[in-house]
Amino acid sequence: QVQLVESGGGLVQPGGSLRLSCAASGSIFSIVYMGWYRQAPGKERELVATITNHGNTNYADSVKDRFTISTNNVKTMVFLQMNSLRPEDTAVYYCKLLYYGPDLSNSWGQGTQVTVSS
Repeated sequence: QVQLVESGGGLVQPGGSLRLSCAASGSIFSIVYMGWYRQAPGKERELVATITNHGNTNYADSVKDRFTISTNNVKTMVFLQMNSLRPEDTAVYYCKLLYYGPDLSNSWGQGTQVTVSS
């Protein structure tokens, strides 16, 4: 069983920055990708950014050039650097891992609240 624990959420003013972290633990044979998703009140969960085992990244159009996804060297952690935050970025942010362990599986973190407000 793989566990993901997010941290780094909080309240920030528009234009500010936050850095989210997600730590993975458990039996992981290999990683397909790690990613961040978010869910705002009354809306469906949506993709924010993903990064593959080879370092290829993908971003939602709404966060391109503002957010940056990265991992540590051993890929036990994934980060989301969020700059130029907007009120519409307010949501619960979830970390996701797609991995082989040995079967193809996915795990989600418990979520961390990000609120952008003056």
